[in-house]
Amino acid sequence: MTTQSSTKQSAANLSAHHSSTPQTIAIAGAGLLGRLLAWQLNKARLDVTLFEAGSFTPSEPQSKRAAAFTAAGMVAPLSEAVVSDEGVYRMGQFALTHWPRWTNQLNTDSTTTDPLFFSNGSLVVAHPQDASELEQFARELHFVIPACNSYQQITQTQIQALEPDLSPNFQQGLFLQEEGHLHNREFLRLLGDNIINSAIKVREHTAVDVAAGKVIANGTAEEFDLVIDCRGLGAKPQMRQLRGVRGETLHVETSEIRLQRPVRLMHPRYQLYVVPKPGNRFIIGATQIESEDRSPVTLQSSLELSSALYTLSPAFAEARIIEMDTNLRPAFMDNLPKVNIQDGLISANGLFRHGYLLAPAVVENVLAHIFKKPEPIFSALLNHH
Repeated sequence: MTTQSSTKQSAANLSAHHSSTPQTIAIAGAGLLGRLLAWQLNKARLDVTLFEAGSFTPSEPQSKRAAAFTAAGMVAPLSEAVVSDEGVYRMGQFALTHWPRWTNQLNTDSTTTDPLFFSNGSLVVAHPQDASELEQFARELHFVIPACNSYQQITQTQIQALEPDLSPNFQQGLFLQEEGHLHNREFLRLLGDNIINSAIKVREHTAVDVAAGKVIANGTAEEFDLVIDCRGLGAKPQMRQLRGVRGETLHVETSEIRLQRPVRLMHPRYQLYVVPKPGNRFIIGATQIESEDRSPVTLQSSLELSSALYTLSPAFAEARIIEMDTNLRPAFMDNLPKVNIQDGLISANGLFRHGYLLAPAVVENVLAHIFKKPEPIFSALLNHH
């Protein structure tokens, strides 16, 4: 009798434990947040179903790709603090410690050894006639994060030592040594392969609406212990406060120049960035347009991006343009992400231009709620009940 009673008590305790953590979880949206959450929840041996309105593979036409495929993959808390706030900086610092762990996990899971995350810092430069733009950037950075000492003003000689292939015309710059960047498309590809080969059920080409404990697809509701809404702009019909912010990127390929880190060019009209990628490729971007237009890159943007790129280094003149891409970043009015918690439903959205910078903080916040950790990380910054 004692053994039977103990067995019943153990079973009751196990049941109570399971009831405290949702066992069946639906994730709506297979962009960056959706994939990361599906991957981590599957590692915790939970039953995960991932819904995606389009194709799950990166071969989807550009007009239907998640914003994570268009992004340059910079993890730049200092650079973004200048246009946001200290909270974004703190979450970005968290990302800098988190991405190496995640990319190492994915490398282990996929048996690949190619590096996915690079901690080489970033460089901010300006032409002599635009030196005031660089000085203003430094003043704003000091204003937002007065105690920060992880950047330094550098001279022409130091710029050339860091990036010998840049034009020698840059006489001063800022080296932001704590920043990093990802080979994000390769990361997303490997993450997608991992998900496909796991126990996660992927339902692509399935647009859904969500409710507490329910996913509605084609007029039919399916019940889950928990639904996580990561649809980005796909959630706009149910989340009217969302807006899309257009971004445009240019992809070029050349063996004439090497860069070890992202480079930002300060200019009175825009801030151009160039991010190195595998295979002698580079992503160039600058635009942030208040529009939900998904049409191709404009001639004006193409000319500005190309001419500014040429001034970084004349060697870019022989680069081949291999892709022009546009996408819409999901954003709230304050341009900050939000995690909304309800019984049976968690919404995570609004990464804006900070996708790879803030995704680790958002994902870990959601996981903390699911596993009922006492103090969800960055709760005061992200959570809206």
